[in-house]
Amino acid sequence: MAQVRIGHSLSEGENIYRSGRKLSVQKWLVKNNIPCSLSKVPNIAILGSGGGERAMVGMLGSLSQMGEQGLLDAALYMSGVSGSTWCMASLYEKANWSSDMKQIKVVAERLGHSSVSLKDKVWKLKKYHQTNDNFSLTDVWAALLVTTIVKKIDESTLSNYQTCHDQDPYPIYTVIDQDSKYKHLLRETFFELTPHEVGYTLAGAFVETSSFGSIFNKGVLTTPKPEMDMTYLQGLCGSALADSEVILKTLKEWLKGMFYISAFVEWMLKSIYVWGAKYNFLHHMNGRPRKTTHFEDAGLLDNSPYMSALRAEREIDLIISFDFSAGNPMEVRTKECKKLDISFPAINYTKTDKDFYVFKGLKKAPTVIHIPLFNIANCGSECEAYRDKYRTFQGAYSPEMIEDLMKKAGENVLNNKEKLLREIAGIVQQK
Repeated sequence: MAQVRIGHSLSEGENIYRSGRKLSVQKWLVKNNIPCSLSKVPNIAILGSGGGERAMVGMLGSLSQMGEQGLLDAALYMSGVSGSTWCMASLYEKANWSSDMKQIKVVAERLGHSSVSLKDKVWKLKKYHQTNDNFSLTDVWAALLVTTIVKKIDESTLSNYQTCHDQDPYPIYTVIDQDSKYKHLLRETFFELTPHEVGYTLAGAFVETSSFGSIFNKGVLTTPKPEMDMTYLQGLCGSALADSEVILKTLKEWLKGMFYISAFVEWMLKSIYVWGAKYNFLHHMNGRPRKTTHFEDAGLLDNSPYMSALRAEREIDLIISFDFSAGNPMEVRTKECKKLDISFPAINYTKTDKDFYVFKGLKKAPTVIHIPLFNIANCGSECEAYRDKYRTFQGAYSPEMIEDLMKKAGENVLNNKEKLLREIAGIVQQK
């Protein structure tokens, strides 16, 4: 019978994967004239930020060039937030997708030329309603909105990844615990989902991925429930409207002076505006009496999945962060790490529209490479025009927009290939 695992160590499955992947990374290093013993192989994580369809397509273009330039095989991990998780889920549909990169072309073609019918969306929504004990707006969002953007209903599950991606970076999807976030920033706020385990990244409480959503009592599985599918997971990770506090604050601004209407809207939001409801696997553990808990888009707090890479047990040496955000997430991240006592490099960052930033790690902190989507190198003087063209909230992109955005994102890798190789070689020398 499945049980909650309390502890900070990595899962057995993740450790087995790491051992095999490090052998592949070592071969890649030798091939690129970076001699390295197995014990000195650097742990490299690729991160993709949120940003809706802009992030999904931007991540697709970035990974396409990472593959074309022979850089993708250096990565041990790939982690995403919000829109970047839509890209990841679409690629990981195919076993060992990074070994030939054909799946990127398949996904790009699907985004530009396919669709999911309204009939199929409604069918999926009905199925969620019939099978999900904790049906919420996330089910609606996944069935109706996410399928409109990713152009597919994916009924596979995350635990299916365990045996068919040994040649790919290990995938980590991220969300946040909405209930912890509303109180104040806690180590229990950050939550990750991997093929083997899901749980609280920094707090150290995990269950097998296939059991997430089942009913637990005092740490023991009592009633198994079906594992959520990848369409729902994408809705959970990309639930940009899930923060009722933000929605309420905005509506109150609009309804100034309209007290009774404002009060009614506040009551309605608190009563029925429910997202990401799941059975709480910590029910009756660690002072958690609630039978359910709620998860939402991690981008509503931090628009890049740094906490998954900063989990101490992963011992990440280098982070390659692709930033598709509309704002500047670096300032938020520095404050989070300081508050949570997590080692992070000193950030001397001013928005100058460069295409490549390096923040050197010291002691336990990893080195961070920060690559903004739109910059002087790939947009010239038209950065603001591109930001306006590819907004976070707008209709599905046309085939021409998808091709253009993938090209822009890919140029950030192509233009900085030698810098990336130099930083990787530097990390090896430091070890």
